[in-house]
Amino acid sequence: MRNSRVREAVAQGRTVVGAWVATGSGYVAESLSHAGYDAVTIDLQHGMFGFDTLVPLLQAVSAGPAEPWVRVPSLEAATIGKVLDAGAYAVIGPGVDTPQQAADFVAALRYPPLGRRSYGPARAALQGGPDYLARANDEVMGWAMIESAPALAAVREIAATPGLYGLFVGPNDLAMSIGVEPGRPTPEVDAAWAEVLEAAHSAGLAAGSFCGDAATARRLADQGYDLVVPMNDIMLLRAAAAESLAVVRGDQPSATAESLTAVRGNQPSAGPESLTAVRGDQPSATAESRTAVRGGHETDTGGGY
Repeated sequence: MRNSRVREAVAQGRTVVGAWVATGSGYVAESLSHAGYDAVTIDLQHGMFGFDTLVPLLQAVSAGPAEPWVRVPSLEAATIGKVLDAGAYAVIGPGVDTPQQAADFVAALRYPPLGRRSYGPARAALQGGPDYLARANDEVMGWAMIESAPALAAVREIAATPGLYGLFVGPNDLAMSIGVEPGRPTPEVDAAWAEVLEAAHSAGLAAGSFCGDAATARRLADQGYDLVVPMNDIMLLRAAAAESLAVVRGDQPSATAESLTAVRGNQPSAGPESLTAVRGDQPSATAESRTAVRGGHETDTGGGY
């Protein structure tokens, strides 16, 4: 089975940067895998596609060097097993509010005697190799989403779950659950981010979070987060479209375009920047955004998964 390069990166103390697919486009998933991200997550919870689209999307991610991950729609054991059988190297489990839910989540990820995952690796063994069964329990990662007030209250107990790899903050649901406006940083969400980070690292786990923009991702990385996901594919597309339209029409950039400017580190507009990237004069916008998030770390462009 191929080693998880994300595990290796986190063990080396490097911030992992992930992409997030909500559109259901294999072309987009493959492009993001080649853009330099460490992992590309297929969002089965809020993505605009069904389960039958999962395997083609994982195949698209595996065509590039990024690691294929899945955010499942629920903590149902059968669903978790199915995405692992399809070849996911990590599963992000939504709505983990209690230590028991965390324990059940981990059990669904692991083959006996460590868990209760049913045998049937299908594409996972095809992709991972003949030793998949022997190594899957050690390589597959489970990230428990902390996205509610009850989860935050129990975060230390959740983090103590044997076999859990990391805690992953869902900042928008968490914001609503603690009574503040979602979609932007607030002191309450900042405090929650700090609390989850401390709980994860105290328990020897990795800490990750979805982020609404690259500036937030950079800030969380500086604070010690091991994984940051700056926006999803449709957010990136809308931001680039808004900025391009603003440049063409001579208007002021919209809020969405301003978000893209933060991602790009105040680089020129999409048109000239893309052309310069094609000519080889500077990195692409995507690569620049990731360098900004990582603080200058180089990208691993090894073989696919």
